[in-house]
Amino acid sequence: MIEAIVSFLVYWITYIIGLTGYAGIFLLMLLESAGAPIPSEIIMPFSGFLIVSGKLNFWLVVLIGASANLIGSIFAYLGGVWGGRPMLEKWGKYLLISRRDLDLADRWFKKHGELTVFFSRLVPLLRTFISFPAGVAKMNFKKFCIYTFLGALLWVWLFTWLGVKMGQNWELIRKKIEAFDFFILAIAVLIIFWYAKKHFKKS
Repeated sequence: MIEAIVSFLVYWITYIIGLTGYAGIFLLMLLESAGAPIPSEIIMPFSGFLIVSGKLNFWLVVLIGASANLIGSIFAYLGGVWGGRPMLEKWGKYLLISRRDLDLADRWFKKHGELTVFFSRLVPLLRTFISFPAGVAKMNFKKFCIYTFLGALLWVWLFTWLGVKMGQNWELIRKKIEAFDFFILAIAVLIIFWYAKKHFKKS
């Protein structure tokens, strides 16, 4: 099931970027950082493949990818600021999120917000969803933007560079990425299971 989903995403991501170029990269990276389950581990290496093919420019791809990540993250951050805390206080129990969990998150972001946002941009899955809790905790907006952009820039540069280095071997890249994403999704499922089990024991 998970493998089929990953293969489906690979097909549509490569189709959109191949058809629209920079505009597709911008749209997909924006959606990814706003919370959509669209792996940038596919977007940026395929863009690197197109750079080698002479269809795109390396630094323009990196700048567009990182900027789109920042914009999408701002949308998610503002969602957390404007309605996140009240919504989670009301409905969070159904996601096993307590008021105590929210208070802990607030204190964490006040003390370690900059490093949390920066390093989270370098972790698959977590990089997609970190902006919303940063907004819920009302992290300083200027610092949020700076560290989000720096983390996104490093991530985007790395995966675009990997795509370039792999050159014309896109099929090899695709297979490795599919295996990697399958592994990450499996870990995420285990973490969710552990979190749920831990909270059910407390209740």
